[in-house]
Amino acid sequence: MHSDTPNDSWAIRFAQFVQRFGTIKLSVLFVVLTLFFTLGGSYVIRVSMGSQVDPDDFISAVVLTMLSAPWVLYFFSELVKQLENSRTNLKEVVSQLERLREEDVFLNRELQSNIRQLNHEIEQRKHAQEEREAVFKDLEKEIQDKSEQEEQARRLSTLLRSIIDASPDLIYYRNEEGRFAGCNRVAEMMTGKTEEELLGLTPHDVYEEDLARQVVESDQEVLETNASITDELWLRFADGRRRYFEMRRVPFFDKNGNRLGLLAFGRDMTERKQAESAAEKANTDKTRFIATISHELRTPLNGIVGLSRMLRDTELSEEQFNWVSTIYASAITLGNIFNDIIDLDKLDRDKLELSLKVVSLKDFTEELSSIIRLLAQDKALELRTTINEPLPQLVEVDGTRLRQILWNILFNAVKFTQKGHVSLSVSATRPNNDISLVTFVVEDTGVGIPEEEVDKIFAMYYQVDHPDHQSATGTGIGLAICKQMVDLMHGDIRVTSRVGRGTRFEIELPLQISTKPMQSAKLQVSGLKILLVEDIELNVMVAKALLEKLGQQVDVAMTGQDAIDKARATQYDLILLDIQLPDMTGFDVASTLHEEDLVMQTPIVALTANVIKKREEYLQNGMDDVIAKPIKKSRVIEVFNELFSEPDAAPGSDEEEQKPDTTKALTTILDMDLLQMLVDTIGEDMVRASVKVFQDKAPEYLEILVLSLSADEKDDVCAEAHKIKGAAGSVGLSRVQRIANQIQQGDHPAWWQNVHDWVEELQMAMQHDLKALHDWLNEQNIDD
Repeated sequence: MHSDTPNDSWAIRFAQFVQRFGTIKLSVLFVVLTLFFTLGGSYVIRVSMGSQVDPDDFISAVVLTMLSAPWVLYFFSELVKQLENSRTNLKEVVSQLERLREEDVFLNRELQSNIRQLNHEIEQRKHAQEEREAVFKDLEKEIQDKSEQEEQARRLSTLLRSIIDASPDLIYYRNEEGRFAGCNRVAEMMTGKTEEELLGLTPHDVYEEDLARQVVESDQEVLETNASITDELWLRFADGRRRYFEMRRVPFFDKNGNRLGLLAFGRDMTERKQAESAAEKANTDKTRFIATISHELRTPLNGIVGLSRMLRDTELSEEQFNWVSTIYASAITLGNIFNDIIDLDKLDRDKLELSLKVVSLKDFTEELSSIIRLLAQDKALELRTTINEPLPQLVEVDGTRLRQILWNILFNAVKFTQKGHVSLSVSATRPNNDISLVTFVVEDTGVGIPEEEVDKIFAMYYQVDHPDHQSATGTGIGLAICKQMVDLMHGDIRVTSRVGRGTRFEIELPLQISTKPMQSAKLQVSGLKILLVEDIELNVMVAKALLEKLGQQVDVAMTGQDAIDKARATQYDLILLDIQLPDMTGFDVASTLHEEDLVMQTPIVALTANVIKKREEYLQNGMDDVIAKPIKKSRVIEVFNELFSEPDAAPGSDEEEQKPDTTKALTTILDMDLLQMLVDTIGEDMVRASVKVFQDKAPEYLEILVLSLSADEKDDVCAEAHKIKGAAGSVGLSRVQRIANQIQQGDHPAWWQNVHDWVEELQMAMQHDLKALHDWLNEQNIDD
């Protein structure tokens, strides 16, 4: 509390005064004042008492004052000092009390704040406690739910394991390191190991090395691409059984997307593959049957066509000429039915091909019309042929296929027309980039086709069900084959019809205008010395008569050995060689002739009724060309002109250049240098043992190759072909090695179009060349 405040006491003010005035000064003043007071008092008392004022009285008063004044002064000084000290202390106390009051206020405020904070915290803790209790309840419920889920998961895991073990499929999974991490019962049966024994093993610890390498490569592809793959492979069970499995490998991941390894599922496809093999074999057997039937039927047909054609060129009465013409046309019809059957088989095997040649549309139409006219005349029908100019003079087209298409349609027109006429017209559009759209229109006045049946007539084996059609029957394949041939030529075929009024077929084909000259229809060479190798008398008579009529000299051999003997004794200009002979095949004859260098400058032309094979197959077996039976004069002229109308080689060319490129000998199918070296170094017995091993493994190789091809697995086909190539090369089978090398070239642009033919060629070469190899080894043994 400040000293100037009105509440200050007099003592405090007095003490402040003493302190400001000074103690000494005040003490002197006090003594003086006391002295005066004492003197004055003494005087007043003496006067009031009526006493005489004596100076001594003043002296005693002064002495008394001087004696008492210091003590009084001391007392008052101490009193003032104490009062000042008390005031000072009081100020300090007041100041402390003020501070304490302020602190108390601050502490009170802080306490209030703390109390509020504490109340807030207590409230929060209360809420937290409530939330904790709720969390505990949720946790208890979650624990209960998890327990139930774990129990459910255990039940599901047990059920899943039971399902996996009960599955007939092969199931296993491996980790990132490629080690087995689990499997099912089928995998245990296949490997002969329990799941516990498989854990931690790699494919190299379980499978054969070749299979293990293949499996690891597939697994690596899955892990590199993170994509599933499917392949097929043979697996050997622990009990020795081999089964064919379709394997599906997929990567699997955890919930965070981290890859854990791969899963593999294998389905046993052995029965399906066996069924496919059986179907393939049945198809092959069907092809062989068709080839055999074709050969057997074309042999007498060759005689019918040839002799009837020659009879028509002799002097006959009109009635006899008509009879012979009917025989000739019927034989041609039968031949076209054979062609339909053959083409049906080729369509089934996707082997139908086009062979483009230069054709005169005008000559082609007139030739076809001349034969159809014979059929029409038998039914008193009129054949009308119209050639609409301008027409391209020459076009490039497969004349055989085009003739077959038009023949089928014209033959049906004649067959289903009882009266009236059949017409054939040909027209063409103006060429565009040397391509002309040629249109053939066939119309008849026959029974017609019901409107609801028109869209079905190109279906295989379909025949129109109509009362007026019962008079004419058929196979139902002709028009279906026509449709597919027209599609193969990139053309279009359309039909319109009205019941009782007739049918109209329109065929449009885009044909290339030919810049090449048409091959001469006349024979350019005569006086050839020809060896005709044929075992059927009728065929010999027809072919010999035709050749002699063309101005050639003909010598006949009825067996393969007879042909070889005649070739050894006489030099011929040409050998016409039938493929099916009683003692050996024409291929065997050709191989012997080439091996003995008996035909160095003599072309060999195959005569065959087996039109199943392709021309290239004959060329690869030592032939220079092929003529199909029944023998046609036009085909004979074509082949002869191609072989002999070219200018001779220039003088001075060496003998090897004059040798035909297609000359084949034993060296073309066997690596003679390698075989001779092997015989000389490791011995004949070891070579035979190696050949025996290859011969034992070859069926398995071929089976896997065919099954892989059936599954459209190019990589597996190429891999198996590579294996066959290496094995064949080690035992000197050079042709087998070459064919296998073709098959293994999976990057070939036309691989899929040719691989089936190559595989068939490989199968035939394997069988034929192994026999040739054994024969060669037997000859070595005889020589020794």
